[in-house]
Amino acid sequence: MTNENPAMVREDGTYPVKELRRPITMVSAVQTRVQGVDGSNPGPGIRKNLDYMLECIDIAQSNGPPSDLLVFHEFPITGFGTKWTKDQHYNLALEVPGPEVMEVAAKAKQYGCYIVFGTYAKDPVDWPGHILHLMVMVGPEGTVVAKHWKQRNVRGMFPGSEQYTSAIYDVYDRFVEMYGIDAVVPVVQTDIGNIAMSAVQFEPELFRCFALKGAEIICRVATGGFEYEDMRLTSYHNSLYTIIVNNSVTTGERNPGFFDEEAYGGSGRSAIFGPRGVEIATAGPFECKQFTVIPTAQFRAKHRTPDVHMTLYEPVFSQYRERYDHSQYLDYQPTDKRDAFRFFKENSRWTHNW
Repeated sequence: MTNENPAMVREDGTYPVKELRRPITMVSAVQTRVQGVDGSNPGPGIRKNLDYMLECIDIAQSNGPPSDLLVFHEFPITGFGTKWTKDQHYNLALEVPGPEVMEVAAKAKQYGCYIVFGTYAKDPVDWPGHILHLMVMVGPEGTVVAKHWKQRNVRGMFPGSEQYTSAIYDVYDRFVEMYGIDAVVPVVQTDIGNIAMSAVQFEPELFRCFALKGAEIICRVATGGFEYEDMRLTSYHNSLYTIIVNNSVTTGERNPGFFDEEAYGGSGRSAIFGPRGVEIATAGPFECKQFTVIPTAQFRAKHRTPDVHMTLYEPVFSQYRERYDHSQYLDYQPTDKRDAFRFFKENSRWTHNW
């Protein structure tokens, strides 16, 4: 276990960094299709998706200037599915590091870059039976630089159904015991900038915390859609760079269980935003690469953490109680999404129509 009370935010507005490899950082949002694998026989689908991702890395690094950072969407290797049983879901989840992730890491080494992507994952040793939702960063040494858990799952969005994957909030007590409080909202210091990664939406407090801890680039991912302003305002309110990568429409073989244009927002629209929410690049619905150059050294010279008047807000936050308590998946893991809905309905302290 790490130090229980590490210093996470400096008082003078600065933040810890690593020396930059060069003054600029070339980044690309790589928008590709999503393809859910066959839960009863996931191996061939995972191999197909992985080969496709590796090809897309080659394409992205071979057309135009090579990037220091490539960001893919939420599930480029496992895909996203609605028909999997929980046992199938656990079986198809990747280990990190594992053979599939290390093939992506080998590409990062080949091109001397960092690659960020999301995945369903499992850790049979430390978290047996839990299905994790991770953000993964591999780097130019051909290794896993970081694997960050999703902080929380959105609740109440899908009628009669809730996620059973284990986010940090669901196992909070044991997570902090194992990894320390600093790992709850992690920022990676790299030689291309300070990077945060997240698949969370609709929770601006999380991204404010990333900014307070020194994030300069926030990599956000989605599948099936996102709220554009949620992403833009991350940069607007925190004066940093935000990269959001969603899946493209699926041409040819349709993703099982979905129409091509579905969910809240639909496919495409991956984007890169600069400080104050300036739109730098935006994708359409199809596969593509959106590229920009970040003047990291120049930005860092003047950048400070957000100026927040926390004294005004702490009394309110101290009285707020979450809809349901944390760490509930430590004692009980739902058997499926309907069981997860029942579990959270029974344990919610909010009174409203379900």
